[in-house]
Amino acid sequence: MAIFLTEKTKVIVQGITGSEGSKHTRRMILSGTNIVGGVTPGKGGQVVEIEGKNLPVFNSVKEAVAGTGADASVIFVPPKFAKSAVIDAIDAHLPLIVVITEGIPVHDTASFYAHSLKVGKSRIIGPNCPGLISPGKSNIGITPADITGPGSIGLVSKSGTLTYQMMYELRDIGFTTAIGIGGDPIVGTTHTDCLKAFQDDPETKAIVMIGEIGGDAEERAAAFIKEHVTKPVVGYVAGFTAPEGKTMGHAGAIVSGSSGTAEAKKVALEAAGVKVGRTPSRTAELLRAILKG
Repeated sequence: MAIFLTEKTKVIVQGITGSEGSKHTRRMILSGTNIVGGVTPGKGGQVVEIEGKNLPVFNSVKEAVAGTGADASVIFVPPKFAKSAVIDAIDAHLPLIVVITEGIPVHDTASFYAHSLKVGKSRIIGPNCPGLISPGKSNIGITPADITGPGSIGLVSKSGTLTYQMMYELRDIGFTTAIGIGGDPIVGTTHTDCLKAFQDDPETKAIVMIGEIGGDAEERAAAFIKEHVTKPVVGYVAGFTAPEGKTMGHAGAIVSGSSGTAEAKKVALEAAGVKVGRTPSRTAELLRAILKG
């Protein structure tokens, strides 16, 4: 079983006629994703041929939904157009919106996320994320599809690169779904949202949670795990060697005093019963030992 998407999920690509949109549409199709069309304002009526599929292009998401029955969108548009693209998808009441775009102003993200809460119909994943994959079923975003196969692990990560590494480290076991939620200060779907979904998924037997310095998302996830998660969870927090008070990598990774440090997050997670590795490889070893034990 997958969370948030299945092999039946009908996906449109916002920005399908651009270089990134067309390139990753090809990769998604090859990995089994059910791409049904795309959206580029001003290019409605065109048809793009990708991997033997003739995909209709629409001017708006509402038109695309009416024409294809789509229930998910993945967004590959430049940052300055991202806010309007996401709002277009929200107003079309798409259940799943995956925002790959990096560099969206935080004010824009806050605006479209607030709009999504007001409308109340859509789950947003991202922005600045690799998307999500259920190996062998569907892959929405930019995650390489050949790293691993289907299995019993659920993975949620702030970092795209660490998502890929953990999938590779645990490729002998495989994954139900791996989700990169993005590392910006504001994201639509949180660690806690994914933990709840994995807890409720009968095929997910264990969970890997990857965080990084900055903010308090991991501490809040730890509190949720302590109260609501009965499945084994292992964790990794990127940034143990980061200097205090310095912005590192993702825009959300800002450390202030002890708040937001990797060590503080490790302590919170371990207090909730989560085994935390100091490297991705060690984290994978911890999970493997739990499943064998």
